[in-house]
Amino acid sequence: MMPRAFAEGTVFPARDGNADAPVLVVYSSLDEPLARPMIEGFQAANPDVAVRYEEMLTGEVHDRIVHETDAGRKTADFAFSSAMDLQVKLSNDGYAQRSDLPMSELWPQWANWRNTAYALTFEPAVFVYHKPSFKGRKPPASRAEFVEYLKSEGEAVYGRIGTYDIERSGVGFLFMARDQEQFGDIWTVIRAMGAAGVKLYSTSSAILERVADGRFVLGYNILGSYAADWASRNPNVGIVLPKDYTVVMSRIGLVPQAAASPELGRRYLAFFMSKEGQEILSRELQIAAVSPEVSGSNTARTMRALLGAQLKPVPVSPGLMVYLDQVKRARLIARWNDVLRMQ
Repeated sequence: MMPRAFAEGTVFPARDGNADAPVLVVYSSLDEPLARPMIEGFQAANPDVAVRYEEMLTGEVHDRIVHETDAGRKTADFAFSSAMDLQVKLSNDGYAQRSDLPMSELWPQWANWRNTAYALTFEPAVFVYHKPSFKGRKPPASRAEFVEYLKSEGEAVYGRIGTYDIERSGVGFLFMARDQEQFGDIWTVIRAMGAAGVKLYSTSSAILERVADGRFVLGYNILGSYAADWASRNPNVGIVLPKDYTVVMSRIGLVPQAAASPELGRRYLAFFMSKEGQEILSRELQIAAVSPEVSGSNTARTMRALLGAQLKPVPVSPGLMVYLDQVKRARLIARWNDVLRMQ
């Protein structure tokens, strides 16, 4: 049966045709067209369940679950978001319930916080580049090479570099905060981008579109899953996993404490973590799978075998809530703006 669009989201009727089938409610920051293969896979295995998919911004996922729970109302059965800090905060503050699942014991330790919040994807921050602009030469493969390239090219690349606006992009802020932890000389990189007239955007697609058509030569710290999707459709887009270190973020799934049907939420989470669900993620959504059961190039397992310690996954733990500290956040953003403006 075809899904129907409702004011509150998109409804995928149960495949068994039962109009009174139980409804799994999902709050998610993943675009509905991208989520569709996962929902269809789940319903193929669970034909007796309807799904209502509510797409919203990452902040809205968190705020709505908190508001509905605090008001004594029922909320989503499953929440999926790229805002790692906000998802862990839900778990830490008692808004998520424990989900002991068949894959829980096998799940990587860094990707599982007390069986309440699970990292379900493995998404590196990459350099993207316009291939024709690097004909006959290699693109930068480390931050030092990135800085050297910007300095050596000067006016030729001025205004043709893009990255996230860390004030408006949650994932951009997360990547910058991790950069500061991993790399003592990160402000040299920001200074060099400022001197090169870097342009700031809140979305990956705005940067990738400009790299694809040659308006930009380089994009810094771009979410690898979106970059891979663009590169698969645009032969001019190249990707580099920086060899000095590559930050890896994840989208986190959990079952809210006040879920109306927590058993359905757990069923969906279990499917997401299953070999079948993770293969759909890797193959059809072009997002790397976390599960140790899944093989193939687009998996954490293969990336780690190839790149080892170069990869720096952001652990699912209360340490993520440091990024929500308003004083620390304001301090990092102020320094970022000052360094960019100084140029």
